[in-house]
Amino acid sequence: MEVERLPLKREESNLEKFQGQQNAWRDVNQKVAALKESVKNLYSFDNPFNSKNADSSDAAAVTADADRDADVGEFKIEVIQEATADRFLSGNIDKNYKVEAGRYVFGVGGKTIDFNWKGGKLSDFVKALNKRGTDLLKASVIGVSKKDSALLIEGLKEGAENTLVFKEKALEFAKAIDMVGDAKMETTSLSASLMDYGVPASNDSVAQADMPALSKGGVAMDGGTISIPARNAIEIPIDGSLNADGNQMLSFTFKAEESVDITEGYNNALSNPDLPDAGSVTFGGVTVYNEKSDASLDAALVKADKVPLMPIEDSNYLAIRNKDGSETPVDISALPVDEDGNVTVSISLDDYPDAVGLIVRNSNTGKALTMSVPESFDASQSRGFAPKHAVSSAGDATLRYEGITITRGSNDIDDIVPEVTLHVHGKTDKPATISIASDKEAVKNALITFVGNYNQVVAEINILTSDKPEVITELDYLTSDEKEKAEEKLGMFMGDFTLNNGKSSIQRIVSASYPHSEFAEVTMLNQIGISTNASTNSTSYSASRLRGYLEIDEKKLDAAIDNNLEDIKKLFGYDKDGDLIADDGIAYQLDRQATSWTQSGGIIASKMSTLSTQIENSNKKISELQTQLDRTESNLKTKYSNMEGTLNSLESQQKSLQNTFSNTNANK
Repeated sequence: MEVERLPLKREESNLEKFQGQQNAWRDVNQKVAALKESVKNLYSFDNPFNSKNADSSDAAAVTADADRDADVGEFKIEVIQEATADRFLSGNIDKNYKVEAGRYVFGVGGKTIDFNWKGGKLSDFVKALNKRGTDLLKASVIGVSKKDSALLIEGLKEGAENTLVFKEKALEFAKAIDMVGDAKMETTSLSASLMDYGVPASNDSVAQADMPALSKGGVAMDGGTISIPARNAIEIPIDGSLNADGNQMLSFTFKAEESVDITEGYNNALSNPDLPDAGSVTFGGVTVYNEKSDASLDAALVKADKVPLMPIEDSNYLAIRNKDGSETPVDISALPVDEDGNVTVSISLDDYPDAVGLIVRNSNTGKALTMSVPESFDASQSRGFAPKHAVSSAGDATLRYEGITITRGSNDIDDIVPEVTLHVHGKTDKPATISIASDKEAVKNALITFVGNYNQVVAEINILTSDKPEVITELDYLTSDEKEKAEEKLGMFMGDFTLNNGKSSIQRIVSASYPHSEFAEVTMLNQIGISTNASTNSTSYSASRLRGYLEIDEKKLDAAIDNNLEDIKKLFGYDKDGDLIADDGIAYQLDRQATSWTQSGGIIASKMSTLSTQIENSNKKISELQTQLDRTESNLKTKYSNMEGTLNSLESQQKSLQNTFSNTNANK
């Protein structure tokens, strides 16, 4: 049977060879495909030459991402306030606290979470809320002590419009755990700086020649309280954005009190002019003082020449300044006064659509006014509660760019600087500088990847077309397993025209010149530090260099990227015929070459198809030979079995005869 099996063994050897060759072509296909992908990346729309980096001088406060079309350069951005979300903390809660059953409604920025809770442990309630909260809100139980916990509920969306709202049983629950309490509407103070206040003109009903004009020289501020003495006035500016919202209200407290009338002091000053000191003279250590001048005027003369000032009483304290400069009085005479004499004033800006300022005028000579800094609020959006332990409150991000103050409801802002997305993380101490530059590191990495993949293809072809062991040993980056596998393929396709021709083609492509412009400074790969002998200036013989591997002079490559980035981009792919589509360059030509190898019906596919047919035929032949061997072996077994039966029969007959002869001899 060993002789009979020789044809089968020869065919099995052929099958193993075909399968090995097929695996080798698969490896070639894999490496050529990797080269194709890396060169495609060097001239396609997503090429790294157009990538941009954004660097911030204050990355803790603001960072940025630059799109490919962002302008290279610098700009400054100041973060006044980052966008925040509502984060409310409860008071201490017993760890065994039970959340009552009921309908719980939570809201964030107009979206609602509404569910019925059957009652149970706080931890189970938190799980149920988080399951429904998804990207709106999140609840967490915080261990305060061995016995107590605290509940944190936070909105997951920043911005002033994304306030956290509790309704139905949720509001009762929040109040029960001391998370919120009853409160007035949210307010925003108008400017609390005297520097921002103007001075309205006097509007005395009776003119008095020596009556001082209104000023703000005596106005003082103490915290949130403004004091306006006699003959003082202010005009508080009203932001124009408040007029656009018909629901906005202005609110403040106001009080008028009697004070010492200033007219008496002014009248006394009229009869006794303020004269300079009489002076003195010193001689020989003796000082002689001059007699003071007596400038007293006869009372009759004073009355004849000067009209005494008359006290002024005027209860028209408030008015709205309109865009056209006119004033609209605000009557507060009918408003209730509390026990301390304070009047709470609420002004609907819907009634004053052209308002630009609130005038507070104290024309009186014997009264002093006090008021709180006016606050604005949206009467239509009151939550009806206020957090008692707010970790943070929902608010918009406020930035200053090119002298313009900008607000946004998110910390990711893509509509201030074209093609740049800002990411706000906190407040800047001073304006941060954002620098936009080409991503040179991405360019370098892409070129290194290209060189690596190119060398992988060359190495694979060298191994398959050469029987010299050094083509493997010189590849010091291979692992022991990879070297063992390479040794199995060594010289497998020696003399193969396809592989040798393919290697020559890609070598010609990377060594050719590409004059993409008459002004181009870089037209060849070796000008940017990539060539077959880039790592040394020595002209000594090196067998490995003759095998076509590319090397990188990193310093030369870095310098080329810094100084000739646009030329390098066009070296790998440029428009030769003016149709705005790349049709020449190293990457373009290598891509075409690799495509001819890897595409459906290409060189490798044809090789694989031929080998598949050979493998199929070999398997069929092996099957036939195996069947033939099985039949031959079966026939031989039958023959040897018949022979053995015959022998056994003869042996039995022999023994029978021997026994007969033995018995016969014994009877004689």
